[in-house]
Amino acid sequence: MRPRKDGRSKSWFDGTYHRPSVVPRPDGKRELREKDCWDKLAYSWPTWKKWMYLSSIASIQISMNFNTSVFPSAVNPIAEHFGISTQAARVGQMIYLVFYSFGCELWAPWSEEFGRWPILQLSLFFINIWQIPNSVAPNFGTIVVCRALGGLSTAGGSVTLGLIADLYDPEEQHWALCFIVLSSTIGTSIGGVIGGPIERFLTWRWNFWIQLIFGVAVQAVHFFMPESRSTILIDREAKRRREAGEDPNIYGPNELKSPRISLKEAGKIWLRPFEMFVREPIVLFLSLLSGFSDALIFTFLEAFAITFPDNFGFGTLATAWAFIPINASYFFTYFLYWPIFRRDEHLKKKNGPDSLSPERRLRPLLILAVFEPIGLFGFAWSCMGPPQTHWIAPMIFSFLVGLANFAIYYSSVDYMIAAYGPYSASATGGNAFARDFLAGIAAMYATPLYTNLSEKRPSEYATTVLACLSCLVVFPIYIFYWKGPQIRKASKFASILAEDRKIEGVRRLSKADNLP
Repeated sequence: MRPRKDGRSKSWFDGTYHRPSVVPRPDGKRELREKDCWDKLAYSWPTWKKWMYLSSIASIQISMNFNTSVFPSAVNPIAEHFGISTQAARVGQMIYLVFYSFGCELWAPWSEEFGRWPILQLSLFFINIWQIPNSVAPNFGTIVVCRALGGLSTAGGSVTLGLIADLYDPEEQHWALCFIVLSSTIGTSIGGVIGGPIERFLTWRWNFWIQLIFGVAVQAVHFFMPESRSTILIDREAKRRREAGEDPNIYGPNELKSPRISLKEAGKIWLRPFEMFVREPIVLFLSLLSGFSDALIFTFLEAFAITFPDNFGFGTLATAWAFIPINASYFFTYFLYWPIFRRDEHLKKKNGPDSLSPERRLRPLLILAVFEPIGLFGFAWSCMGPPQTHWIAPMIFSFLVGLANFAIYYSSVDYMIAAYGPYSASATGGNAFARDFLAGIAAMYATPLYTNLSEKRPSEYATTVLACLSCLVVFPIYIFYWKGPQIRKASKFASILAEDRKIEGVRRLSKADNLP
């Protein structure tokens, strides 16, 4: 072995660099690394424990997204109660989603520094607190302010998706990630199904009380879940070894920081998701791709409350149930990925874990993404109502739209989590930022688009516009598939993490030491 100045050594056999298991320091303290306590990290949890943990995280994701999607059912009652227009009442939906997008960015990096458990607990606590003034609001201004604060308090998918990197290496993450993506999409779509009965049988205040009940329940379940962030678990193991007398000079990565977080470092941590969003091509392009797709879906879903009552004569409950095909499509696509996962696992066992390129993760999307424009075009010209069309036709095409939306969301975050590992919460924060910000804007223009574009066929023309835009959204997927290696090479953050993984000799890192 040939030593280097940075403490690494080069093997004469394989030509790769490896750090020593513990890194010496001038003060005699040594840093504990992943490979020295691998059995103490979340990667080594038994399968039942991982899925118990993931189930609690999925319930949190459903709850957070339910808060975004159930509010539209309160728009008409709130407008009537406070004597405002329905367009003004939609500000409550818009502002929540816009502030949600910033909340994802602001909470995500702190979960990488202080652990997933305290950040999610704190986020859920604030979300639930702001539901109370919403429920008893004396005026609409109170709802706007508290919805904004609730959105800003939401950690969202940036943390819940990012923690997948705590449990699995890039070659094993797909099963768990697909499950969390399912919970995210279901949370977005069940609001329409549940919101209808709330609007029909309860007052608008129950819209917020039910959000609060749901939020408290999932927070209580998560309270009993363990921490999964590797750096936090390494700190705990190092402390245990010192107290047990096994090694008095061993310390975790955070224990060796002095101070733990400086003001300058706090600023860097908070800016990390925004910096990655702007400077990392993978984060930027995939986030915009996913964001525009989500905005199209939100605009499309807003149309249900217009299209089905006006064209098919649906009542409040029937309109709510029109969302069921969207939910069914998410479950269908979730199970559709299973044989794809099994085939890839077989190929990796046969040819080695590095035999499949990261772009392989986008391959199913080359076919599934096409169903987004197909579904939108089909919905556009099958939603005119009787006697021309039956209501089942637009529901079938909405199923296809949901199938494509799930695939775009899953493939984009799968690609990013594999590329950014321990900093995937910051990377997926950019994805969440784009999705929620653009969806929030959609809440304001969706209804005018579907009511003012045409006097005779507003739904048909409006959905056709969305279908044309979806063709532009789908096109970059093929560029990413064919030009992925060049794009990844241009992503400095991802390149450095890949280099450090090789140096450490592990499939996943808890942190990187040479980030710019």
